[in-house]
Amino acid sequence: MSRHEAKLPAGFDEQVFAEPWQAEAFALTVALRDKGLFSWSEWAEALSAEVKKPGAASDGLDYYERWLAALETLLSRKGIAGKGEVDELAAAWERAAHATPHGKPILLENDPRARR
Repeated sequence: MSRHEAKLPAGFDEQVFAEPWQAEAFALTVALRDKGLFSWSEWAEALSAEVKKPGAASDGLDYYERWLAALETLLSRKGIAGKGEVDELAAAWERAAHATPHGKPILLENDPRARR
């Protein structure tokens, strides 16, 4: 290493998110908070409630599933989007992904059920 290269602290070379969707969920939460849709204390309360629910993995393997559940709870509580709306949009993205040719960007318009 040359004297101009900075060495990262221990742990910074490790992967932070196991899956891309986890990073997206994280970024979405930060963006929604930055837009003022909820406070960090509201977020902490919602996430804490999810990870303490019966059935949550004691080893934290379902942490980002709990993260998404907390986000859905906040969106519903704030009247932004109900669970049904979130589930339908997720299903639309899933259909769009399956209908999109390999190598092409997944667009919501690719959902075969999308109104044209």
